[in-house]
Amino acid sequence: MAERRRDKWILAAILVLGAFARLWRFGAVPCGLNQDEAFAAYEAWALLTSGVDSSLRAWPVYLTAWGSGMNALETYLLIPLLAVFGVHTWVVRLPQVLISLLSVWAAYRLGRRIGGGRAGLLFALLLAVCPWHIAAGRWALESNLAPGLLLFGLCCFLRGMEQPRFYLLSALFYGLSLYAYSAIWPVTPLLLLALLLYARPKRSRELLVSALLLAALALPLLLFLAVNYGLIGEFSLGPFSVPKLLVMRAWELSLRRIPRNARNLFKLLLGRSDGLVWNTPTPFGLFYPISLPFALLGLGSLFVRFVRSLKGRRFDAAVPLLLWTLAGLALGLLISANANRVNILLLPLVLCAAHGLETLLTHAGRFARAGFAACAAVYLCFFAFFAVSYFGPYAESLRGAFTDGVGEAVEAAVSHEGTVYATSAIHYPKLLLYARVPPRDFASTAEYEDWPAAYLNARSFTRFRLYEDAEMPLDPEGVYILWAGTDLTPWETLGFTAERHGVFNVLWRA
Repeated sequence: MAERRRDKWILAAILVLGAFARLWRFGAVPCGLNQDEAFAAYEAWALLTSGVDSSLRAWPVYLTAWGSGMNALETYLLIPLLAVFGVHTWVVRLPQVLISLLSVWAAYRLGRRIGGGRAGLLFALLLAVCPWHIAAGRWALESNLAPGLLLFGLCCFLRGMEQPRFYLLSALFYGLSLYAYSAIWPVTPLLLLALLLYARPKRSRELLVSALLLAALALPLLLFLAVNYGLIGEFSLGPFSVPKLLVMRAWELSLRRIPRNARNLFKLLLGRSDGLVWNTPTPFGLFYPISLPFALLGLGSLFVRFVRSLKGRRFDAAVPLLLWTLAGLALGLLISANANRVNILLLPLVLCAAHGLETLLTHAGRFARAGFAACAAVYLCFFAFFAVSYFGPYAESLRGAFTDGVGEAVEAAVSHEGTVYATSAIHYPKLLLYARVPPRDFASTAEYEDWPAAYLNARSFTRFRLYEDAEMPLDPEGVYILWAGTDLTPWETLGFTAERHGVFNVLWRA
């Protein structure tokens, strides 16, 4: 009893620590919005206020943003939040951080089921302090919803083997994950098939209904693929539209590039960084340097348990974690990996590291308790150094990448009359979002420099004009949004007034 009470206090401390890492200065670090965050939020605002997205499709099952599309789940989750709270950075990031926080709790439940209370605490601790998971939870890239949803789906599936009603929740989470990240479409069915073949759950009405629910959730996306591979035309499905994209990025998944992708994945995992500042908080990378050896040990232990479970013809709750990790590795071989593209691999690898630690502690005998305390102390030391860096120098380094102050700059610019000339470093979805441009006005006035393309670049719409800094025209009647480091002498000569917002200057003539 005393041990269980102690474990509850330790778990509470881990959850508080995880919440601190994800909520401290939430909405301010990273400062500003990434272009994908802004587009997902704009599509949510457009659907909320107009019932159509930026391409004038009503309630699309997959967004046509950028020309080659975006996953729709983040946008649909944002609609009620924007309706209640309005457009704010913290609102845009709220679904992501909630999934991130709940993932720490789900990791505890999974670890407890696999190896008992100590394993659950290790699973929760390593995920709570993981640099990649913290960073991903603090900004709203729509594909980063997928790992948490897969974790919830797995936890509910394991619970469903004892209480079949949880199969419904499992099917819901697995189905929603398909709307979070399209790259997992090839591997998720294989993962579920492997899970069912291994677990062989007892047939029940709940299992059948769950399969039907999952099929119903997948059907619109299957129809979307049929439309975009030219098998059928674009059409509506009740209130929802099944759109045809300008460009289908099918080339991103390739069997022919497996050797190159394997090398790239190896470098990513060994180097613990993809070179993208918003993904890998240097110098700590995706994981702390001690985690990868533990993850390899954990994978080895999972394979051993898999073989033993087959020989003993019994179910082992650890094996689904192995199957998930293998599915993530398969995706990493099919796609050119960075932290976002193989995010469904990174989360189970963190849990494998926790399992590796638990394996060591299991063989530590009477030193297990001291070993647990030592492991926790080492990870907490790493986390302390990470937190100091993340909320200090690293946060400052993100100001340019996340265009700090762009919202205030756009709102200040549109408060003045005249054409708004903006640096092209401000991706056009940010202008759409912060200026609240109605989607029909955007669609009727947008001019692109590259049509059709996988990544459209709008150069003008309504009263906005975007230019490279060196090509910026001088319009005495215009309003300007320029990088703060831009030489303002030409505008000052014409009598412009400058106002600083984050990394931008807004200029206008009174």
